[in-house]
Amino acid sequence: MTSPKLSYLLPLLLLSSFSGSREAFAHSSTIKYRQTQAIEIQANYEQNVPMVNAQVTIYAPNNPSTPWQQGITDEQGRYTFIPDRTQTGSWEVKVRQAGHGSILTIPVEETATATTVPTAQSFVGGSNEVYTPLQKTVMAMAGIWGCVGTALFFSRKKIDHC
Repeated sequence: MTSPKLSYLLPLLLLSSFSGSREAFAHSSTIKYRQTQAIEIQANYEQNVPMVNAQVTIYAPNNPSTPWQQGITDEQGRYTFIPDRTQTGSWEVKVRQAGHGSILTIPVEETATATTVPTAQSFVGGSNEVYTPLQKTVMAMAGIWGCVGTALFFSRKKIDHC
């Protein structure tokens, strides 16, 4: 026999797991850049939602292990910096927010040219992998199963051991 609490709780859990917004599943991000005298980057999530106040870390070509500059993106997910033109080569820009982010390598020469590069290496939670649809489905089903198991655990009859 199903308890009254469980009869209300289980449909609510199932309904909430299927009615989430699409943005909740936006795990990857993209960074684009435009180079003039300065370099302007644009960081977005999958649905073209700006990464507002995301952490930006820039590494110079001559010292790729120590941050050259750090900052945060604006309300449109943009960040602008002026590289040291005496340090030519590949500058690395990392943008992170709540475990999501991307890494972009920008070639810098002595003279700047206008360039846009739409691709970056995306990562989730520090990983450099992007999940396949099958992996996402398995993770969603595991989450649903966890919610159902938790609901069943808390709705069980309590046994008196007196």
